Amino acid sequence: MKKLLLTLALIVVSAVGYAQDVIGKWYTEGGESLVEIYKSGDKLNGRIVWLKAGDDKLDSKNPDEKLRSRKLVGTNILTGFTKGKDKWENGRIYNPKDGKTYKSTMWLEGKELKVRGHVAIFHKTQTWTRK
Repeated sequence: MKKLLLTLALIVVSAVGYAQDVIGKWYTEGGESLVEIYKSGDKLNGRIVWLKAGDDKLDSKNPDEKLRSRKLVGTNILTGFTKGKDKWENGRIYNPKDGKTYKSTMWLEGKELKVRGHVAIFHKTQTWTRK
């Protein structure tokens, strides 16, 4: 019985630790913005909390005309990531530079966060660094 309880405790601690590894603030590639990754239920999301271009920059490329006047700071750009074996999968990433949303996965490599956007068989991976 003690072995079972210990095993269950280790599973819970490792699952929480896995999520905690990516939770926090990350500079996007090139240091253009700072994204805060946070847990919402069993999924991870991320919002812009700082922009090199300034806090007043608008979401001018958004395909929804009603959203073009919103500020990018505070906007969720990562949504719906679920825990996979070695990475966070099935998420979406919004690119405010082109106003498009892409399928996405992310994973840690050492102290860096790799964030990959997918379109069909093509993909682009960025390296983010922890604040």
